[in-house]
Amino acid sequence: MAEGYCVKCKAKKEIVDGLEETMKNGRKAIKGKCPTCGTVMFKILGKSATAPAPVPPPEAA
Repeated sequence: MAEGYCVKCKAKKEIVDGLEETMKNGRKAIKGKCPTCGTVMFKILGKSATAPAPVPPPEAA
């Protein structure tokens, strides 16, 4: 799974029970829990992880 930063433990940790989500702006992120304290962790994925918008086919005349 992905590695994220836990603000409560102040350390990088592996995200447990992570689920991939799509934010309002269309970018992808992973949301899960810290294995030590159980605090919610959230990591925004890079631009390469975002899917390009589908291009509609040209209309036939």
